[in-house]
Amino acid sequence: MPHGCLSASGRVGKDAARFFYVLRKSDQHLDFDLDLAKAQSNDNPVYYIQYAHARCCSVLAKWGGDAAMLGAVADLAKLAMPNELTLLARLGDYPETVEIAARELAPHHIAYYLRDLAADFHSYYNAEQFLVDDESTRFARLALVSATRQVLQNGLELLGVSAPEKM
Repeated sequence: MPHGCLSASGRVGKDAARFFYVLRKSDQHLDFDLDLAKAQSNDNPVYYIQYAHARCCSVLAKWGGDAAMLGAVADLAKLAMPNELTLLARLGDYPETVEIAARELAPHHIAYYLRDLAADFHSYYNAEQFLVDDESTRFARLALVSATRQVLQNGLELLGVSAPEKM
């Protein structure tokens, strides 16, 4: 069971509660859907985002290499598939999203961004193989996975939500 998503008694955990609160603009009415907040499915946005992070961690663990070295050896020009370009563009939006959220005191911008990033990553995960024979393609894809993992982790941390490595 992922940390903070659902307690043994069926109550909503702190991760889900925090995320559902920041998912709404401050001037919006909050309808807290307890069943959705407790659901361990893709319909639950916090679960969906945490699952994307866990998938990133799983890919990197299966590879078994040092993710820190990917920045030095990865040729990102190898990333040419439409879903790779979409994911790269979304990652590039992260700094501006954080800046807007901070300037407007509106954490929902980060929550929306993370939900979109998770959707982009899940699409990529379902469409491509990462541990391919071609080393340069493998390193480029693993660098993209590693960057996605880092941004998901950072964004969740900004919202006070955990980023589990396994689910």
